[in-house]
This record gives sequence, structure tokens and C-alpha cells, in this order.
Amino acid sequence: MIARPVDTKTRILDTAEKLFGQNGFDATSLRDITAEAEVNLAAVNYHFQSKDALIDAVISRRIEPVNRQRLEMLEAAGPNATVEQILIAFLQPVMRPDISAVYPLIARTLANPDEFLMRLFKKYLSVIVERFGEALGRALPELSRSEITWRLHFTAGAMVHVLARAHAMPELMPESIREFDQQTVLAQLVTFCAAGFRAKEGM
Repeated sequence: MIARPVDTKTRILDTAEKLFGQNGFDATSLRDITAEAEVNLAAVNYHFQSKDALIDAVISRRIEPVNRQRLEMLEAAGPNATVEQILIAFLQPVMRPDISAVYPLIARTLANPDEFLMRLFKKYLSVIVERFGEALGRALPELSRSEITWRLHFTAGAMVHVLARAHAMPELMPESIREFDQQTVLAQLVTFCAAGFRAKEGM
């Protein structure tokens, strides 16, 4: 079977995603992207108009499907979902093996305060925090909403840690447990975060 050629817009997005993940947004120029994608600057300007618009397009094509799956999984868990079910719905869509190649981009974006606030939280994640906060409030009625929000942010921080170190993680572990897959990592992360959510408030 002959592979279909990748269209120019997709080639620009793929290259930008790779370089932004490797080097960061500020350290990656449009010239870097056009050189590696083997396109001219006019093509970037035609499809995206500016570097900021290109960054937004790179982020949105990854985060929007993740958020859709999150909300679908949360809905499927039902109104009486357990803490673990809610956390799986929040974490699993980001930790799928098929998107592991973009872990560096996701981790870098979430860990960058300016990019997080400007490009992610207000546009893509505020509704996620709201919906998952409501679900966790039903599962843990003894916790205040502010406490749930704190713990959800800490859960996101633990997730970023895992994504940023995904490829190096086996080397960071004892030799006896270096053989593991994404499902093992997810299970460990859910167990850890669920215990944090169940801790008494104010401890």
C-alpha cells in the first residue's frame, strides 16, 4: 500500500508539535519549523497567520479530543461515580499509549504558567475543572469545594510529572520494577491521588 502524502497544513502542525515539545514555544521560531517541515514561511502564514495562532492550533488538536473523552468517560461513570472512576476519567485520556509521542508537548504546556493560563485553562480546562469538581463533590461531600479544587490541581501536577518523565521513568525506578506499561502507571497514579482526595480536610 502506498502511503498518502501528508498535506502541507498537517506537516506544519506535526513539525511544530515536535519542536515545541522538544524546545519550548519561545525557543522555537517559525524559521525552525519551516526548515524542518520543508515548507516556506508563506505556507505557515496562509494556514495560521501567526506563530500564536499556530501554537493554539497545535494545542487544540490534542487537548480537544482528550477533553471530549474525559467528559464521555465521566458521563459513563454515572452520577454516583467513585473517586477512582472519576480520576480514571480525568487521567486516562491523557495517558493513552497512542499519544505518548506528544507527552513532551503536553507536559511542557501544562508546566509553563503563561501558556497554561493564556492558552489552556481559560479556553480548554476551566470546564473540565468545573465538571470534575462537581463529580468529586458528590463522591466526597465532606470536602469543601475549595479543598476539592486544590486537590484536583495537585492531581494535575502529578500527572504532568509523569508525562514529563515518561520516557525516562524506567531508569528512575529500582531494577526490580522497571518493567511496566501505561496501565500500571495509571493504576499507581490513581491510587496515589485517590488517597490524597480521601485525606481529611485541614490535616
